[in-house]
Amino acid sequence: MVERKFDVFEVIGSSPIPPTMATKIERFLKPFLKEDLPDIRPGDTVCIYQKIKEGEKEKIQSFEGVVIARKHGKEIGATITVRREISGIGVERIFPIHSPTIEKIEILKRGKVRRAKLYYLRKAKGERARIKVK
Repeated sequence: MVERKFDVFEVIGSSPIPPTMATKIERFLKPFLKEDLPDIRPGDTVCIYQKIKEGEKEKIQSFEGVVIARKHGKEIGATITVRREISGIGVERIFPIHSPTIEKIEILKRGKVRRAKLYYLRKAKGERARIKVK
């Protein structure tokens, strides 16, 4: 009997590993991911321009504030939580980074913080609510 050696690539195809569901999902979502995003970190003061539809008109609305949290890393569902104080009332908005309604994100100031989530800013007042600039 002749022992025959074969190559794994010949048997399976060009890839040694068959495509899994995770790689199929990544390939499907890749065109929807934004690549021109700045490096947004907690503590940064950002201005986010978002498209808003009112009836048939479409306008761009800006929201400026401090990034207090960033969640879900670099995946399609990544979000940032931006906090701002308007006439003494704290307002927080959660923006999906890769959403088609987000026109652009500008970083106005880089903040120097030691936490990944700045939820303590919700209760802080005065000097404690201030973030040092890098």
